[in-house]
Amino acid sequence: MVKLVDMGPGELGRYADVPIAFRVDSILEAEVRGKGMGGIAMTERPLEKPYAKDYDAHPDSGPVTWARKFDVGRWGFFLAVDGSDAVGAAAVAFDTPSVDMLCRRRDLAVLWDIRVRPERRGQGVGTLLFERVSSWARERGCLQLRVETQNVNVPACRFYVRRGCRLGCIDLDGYFGSPEVGGEVKLIWCLDL
Repeated sequence: MVKLVDMGPGELGRYADVPIAFRVDSILEAEVRGKGMGGIAMTERPLEKPYAKDYDAHPDSGPVTWARKFDVGRWGFFLAVDGSDAVGAAAVAFDTPSVDMLCRRRDLAVLWDIRVRPERRGQGVGTLLFERVSSWARERGCLQLRVETQNVNVPACRFYVRRGCRLGCIDLDGYFGSPEVGGEVKLIWCLDL
């Protein structure tokens, strides 16, 4: 049986033991119509050459680096455990001026990270974590939870829609100048709390 445990920033090494890598089999292709005046259509397109994506693989990234980059003292960290095994984890950012997605507001929270072991995906672990993050944000008076992902993470996009999120922003140039992700589209999902 999976239970959720609150963590402190000093325990992010255990958090990082839960892998975040996933397989990219398809992307949500953004088609700009009428130079944007006709909207943007998102269409899923299968890839001829699927690949693995791991957000923690880049140098100076991953949970153990967050406390060096941000004041995480007001963040929430949660670990999903089954017995002694860590099967999932989530982090939520709150009241942190250096996190751009918070817009220097105290009524917003950002689901900074959510991860579930590959063999446990699709079993409700992510839903438990998402619900905990949402209630944590509500307890702090937040009106909205925001989540950033990319058009290459179709399973995550579907997950957020099933949790009641709406697509609040499609940023075609969100990663411009970053060669390793420059072709990806930044997607911001919003959940009104």
